[in-house]
Amino acid sequence: MALDRDGFRPNVGIVLHNDRGQVFWGRRVGGFDAWQFPQGGIEQGESIEQALYRELQEEVGLDESDVEVRCRTRGWLRYRTPASLRRRDSTPGFLGQKQKWFLLRLIADDEAVCTRGTEKPEFDEWRWVSYWYPVGQVIAFKRGVYRRALRELAPALTLAVGPAVDTSGAAN
Repeated sequence: MALDRDGFRPNVGIVLHNDRGQVFWGRRVGGFDAWQFPQGGIEQGESIEQALYRELQEEVGLDESDVEVRCRTRGWLRYRTPASLRRRDSTPGFLGQKQKWFLLRLIADDEAVCTRGTEKPEFDEWRWVSYWYPVGQVIAFKRGVYRRALRELAPALTLAVGPAVDTSGAAN
């Protein structure tokens, strides 16, 4: 796992939306009832876009042709992983993740989504939820990054599906 000089692992985050302005919300395998957006590390020598499409395939079973990239966050968004939640075998100096977030529109049918297409699936269940729902549901240490990412990506969602979708974040 490659870390930057501050102890953060480069990562991509994926907000996949449908034409109703709802977003993909997946329950992580492991029995902890932990839900999140798809995300994953950027491997050595891999571009951010290559990591995006690899993670999309691994976690959601979608190819580049199944989605349309609407936008991405400008800078890196960071969160610290609490020491009690870090893996015992984590890289020395690991503090958390730094992420570039992408807003993707699903152009394939819902049936194209497949979270069980790899030997080690990330999600065992998924559903479409309202745009701001994840901010109140994700594990607490990720909430700030989710809020910032969704706020930055919201204008592109409004352009994609129209102003009927509440992207103000006022309820959160």
